[in-house]
Amino acid sequence: MSNPSPQELADFEKQCDAWFAENTVRDPGFMLPLTFMEVSTDQQFDFLRDWQRKVYEAGYFGMSWPTEYGGYGVHPEYQRIATRVMKSHDAPIMLNAIANGWTGPLLLDIGREEDKRRFIKPMLSAEEIWCQGFSEPEHGSDLGSAQTKAVRDGDEYVINGSKIWTSLGDRADYMILLARTSNDGPSKYAGLSFFLAPMKIPGVETRRLKKLTGEYGFTQCFFTDARIPASGLVGEEGQGWMVAMKTLEYERGAKVNPVGGYFVKEMDVMGVVDMARSAKRGGKPVLDDPVMRDRLVDYMIEIQALNLNNQRRRMAPLTSDRPMGLALMNKLARTELVRELTEFSLQFQGTRAGYYVGDENAVDDGYWHRSYLNSFSATIGGGTSQIQKNIIGEHVLGLPKGR
Repeated sequence: MSNPSPQELADFEKQCDAWFAENTVRDPGFMLPLTFMEVSTDQQFDFLRDWQRKVYEAGYFGMSWPTEYGGYGVHPEYQRIATRVMKSHDAPIMLNAIANGWTGPLLLDIGREEDKRRFIKPMLSAEEIWCQGFSEPEHGSDLGSAQTKAVRDGDEYVINGSKIWTSLGDRADYMILLARTSNDGPSKYAGLSFFLAPMKIPGVETRRLKKLTGEYGFTQCFFTDARIPASGLVGEEGQGWMVAMKTLEYERGAKVNPVGGYFVKEMDVMGVVDMARSAKRGGKPVLDDPVMRDRLVDYMIEIQALNLNNQRRRMAPLTSDRPMGLALMNKLARTELVRELTEFSLQFQGTRAGYYVGDENAVDDGYWHRSYLNSFSATIGGGTSQIQKNIIGEHVLGLPKGR
């Protein structure tokens, strides 16, 4: 794959910008979720599924994935440009995040040829939706203690147990499932196995969980003698922990995702700046307050530092620069920054900060209030901030384990 010239990239960006300017629907007549974890209604789900299919079919999604599996086989820089342009137009989110962000890259990395050909194109087009079955009710962030059982029975595995905090679990066609196939071995991790598990089969039940925001993006999934094909095993029995860690490398950003990835947009802090210009305190714009201006500048600096660290992360596999350590630091800093920034946005809204989505008195139709409430789940999902700090301290910085 040859490197594109600056002119080729510039021409592509213009083409991409024109397409999103013409095709982006910002207001479909109902509230759109901030992330795939807040998809609550059939309207939202159908709209976002159609949107992802449209972007993919136009050639602006899955761009660097191999053509033999449904991608477009072009240089990754084209996808980075398309993702940046998409965000600049405030386009709707891509729905199938578990598939496109984690499962697809995992299959490209270590998957069987038949699985790549079977699953990847429907992932990109959102024809088949995926969810993640890692966390369990009794174990929180301690994935290694998973107790959901997978027992081999001929050409099938019989699954019994429960998974929780599963985004899109009630709508997914497939789940990446971490289950215990053995209680033997030198550690709790040794008996875990990793499966590509169908969801729309007998023995699988889902229950929607209401969030603080009133949305229903999470589910609890129950498996009662659910039978899945033995061909869904990824790797060998007992290798589930290794496979799950590879998946988390994509979730946390240690490996470059050929579709796209998470990052904090400058427009978020600029939205706060715009609000500070119009909001009044003591009859004067909030932005005239030097303390508020200083805090906004601090947030801008932090966001720029995150973006630069993200560029460093993309180069890490080439420089042996601790890619997982950088990803963990980015995840911790990013999620905590979003929480701080959205909380700050409420501080100068006065009494209007108390109004929520749907109330005519809410600022920006309650966007910042909803973002603030949702920001707490970001500091928990993918490993809590406390867990991230422990891992960074012990495994990245080499500090002694706390007592």
